Amino acid sequence: MKIKWFGHSCFLITSDNGTRILTDPFDEQVGYPLPHTEADIVTVSHNHFDHDNVSVVKGSFKHIKDAGNFTHGDISIKGISTFHDELGGAKRGKNIVFIYSIDGITICHLGDLGHVLSEEQLEEIGQVDVLLVPIGDIYTIDGDTAIKVIKSINPRISIPMHYKTEHLSFKLAEPERFLEKIDGKRYPGNELTINADNISEYPEVLTLNYL
Repeated sequence: MKIKWFGHSCFLITSDNGTRILTDPFDEQVGYPLPHTEADIVTVSHNHFDHDNVSVVKGSFKHIKDAGNFTHGDISIKGISTFHDELGGAKRGKNIVFIYSIDGITICHLGDLGHVLSEEQLEEIGQVDVLLVPIGDIYTIDGDTAIKVIKSINPRISIPMHYKTEHLSFKLAEPERFLEKIDGKRYPGNELTINADNISEYPEVLTLNYL
């Protein structure tokens, strides 16, 4: 499968048979080039402008924005209800964590997670190969909490998202401190090709480019 980052929390996941999943598409206010692409499935973790711009997606697609279990061909998706803050949603509401099972690989997209995960939530998430984790603070967990979440899930690869870059139009924490504390690496491209045979060849924590 391939995992391509468009910036912020938006990834295009393409299975070996060509099924495309787009996560959390953003609008023009965010600052990155818009992810004009076709997709078969679009998942939205919560209804904020920087995560739910499904109008950018071309063609017809399955729109998933709730907790529950979903299937599309040979792909299974689980949505788990969490919160956008550390106060049970009192400040920013709910957030859906999505688990994708594709080509024998399990990917977990944490959306705008705002808290450490409970034992029950960790059990629901289960074993993860690739974790897409916010680190930018302010609207999500910060880098230190992200490290705790990574350790609790124990994925094979973690890819940070939702942090300050040159193109992002609003304030978030930059990734350098997080990467230094967890010995993260910078990957030279915006797309990974991952399968069961090569996943161990990647660094345990890596950032992608978005252009």
